[in-house]
Amino acid sequence: MSSQLNKKSVAKNYAFIAVMLGAMVLGAIVGWIFPVTDTGNGASVLKPLGTVFINMMFCIVVPLVFASIAGAVANMQSRKRAGKIMGVTIGTFVVTGAIAAVIMFALVQVFPPVLTAWTELPSEEMGEYATFSQMIVNFFTAEDFVGLLSRRAMLPLIVFSILFGFAVNLSGDSGKIVARFLDSLTSVMLKFVQIVTYYAPIAFFAIFADLVATYRSQVVVTYGRALLLYYPLCFIYIFTAWPLFARFGGGKGAVKTMFQHITKPAVVSLGTCSSVATIPTNMEEAAATGISKDVSDMVLPLGATMHMDGSCFSCVLKIAFVLGVFGQPFGFDMLIPVVLVAVLSSVGMSGVPGGGYIGEYIICSIFFPTQMEIAFPILVAIGNLVDPPATMINSAGDYVVSYIVSRFVDGKDWLQKAMKK
Repeated sequence: MSSQLNKKSVAKNYAFIAVMLGAMVLGAIVGWIFPVTDTGNGASVLKPLGTVFINMMFCIVVPLVFASIAGAVANMQSRKRAGKIMGVTIGTFVVTGAIAAVIMFALVQVFPPVLTAWTELPSEEMGEYATFSQMIVNFFTAEDFVGLLSRRAMLPLIVFSILFGFAVNLSGDSGKIVARFLDSLTSVMLKFVQIVTYYAPIAFFAIFADLVATYRSQVVVTYGRALLLYYPLCFIYIFTAWPLFARFGGGKGAVKTMFQHITKPAVVSLGTCSSVATIPTNMEEAAATGISKDVSDMVLPLGATMHMDGSCFSCVLKIAFVLGVFGQPFGFDMLIPVVLVAVLSSVGMSGVPGGGYIGEYIICSIFFPTQMEIAFPILVAIGNLVDPPATMINSAGDYVVSYIVSRFVDGKDWLQKAMKK
């Protein structure tokens, strides 16, 4: 596998991210040269080019989320052991994601990414936060079916999609046609995203020209602080949390074994920026470790779209960042809703580069429903900047999670038995 990861393939997989980042930098330069002044709008005249892209993506996100999640559940093969594996797997994903979210929440309290608000917004423009009970209701449900079709109801749509998928799965032969349709619709919508994404460099050139023209040096300083927080945390997490997870899942000798096999998945995930592209390498290393095939066959593909510790890190960072931009408080009273959003939104993130920006939509729909046009491009920019280490934590971490699932499915001494063979 290492031989396949040559310089050409790495360059190809990173090319679009490089173009995106280049467009952002170029837009920032143009915005710096042509700022907004009392006598003119400067580079902000380019803003409509970015708004076109945002509006197109808003039109795609609802059918994409529904088709991808409902299709995945509808096509599951349900057996007793498979059900146990899936239950333990999803439970582990939730726990590790919550741990990651809490870690980042604590860090941004000590090291906030934004020290000075970019703009002061009246409180009525931001909207008031709902009560905790109302927020729970809004997390899981919409008032009616039409409400699910709004981009502002991402989490209720995810819940509806999961339940719909189960209904199709339980319908037997009569549900197979619907399951195949959902798979086909997912493929079509991902192609749709790919087509629209070709326009993204132009859009983000315009978006960053407008941001820098309006807010100047605040943009550069705050993004720099965010990266200084995120990148070191990812590598610290690898050498602290992963050994603890491996030791818990595999017992004696598990940490050493984990580090012997984790390098390839980590390199492939960094080289491809794709959780899905890392699945074959993860499966290869899982087999070499002695993990049961039915465990790896479920944990690793499912993890490519649902296990997002790195994305939980970035989700909390994004929320703290945008609240700071708007001059809004980010205290411990927000811990529970922020962790819930970080964990639940990770379910809707695709394992392909770009991912349809679903996580950003979910964050906006919950915390910034009336300021999506400002918040969304800021969130996407952070996502692009932290994508390589986030993908590494997400996808290489799937291999580590398989240790924990193996403990509950095959017994706590599964690794020792495998090493004796």
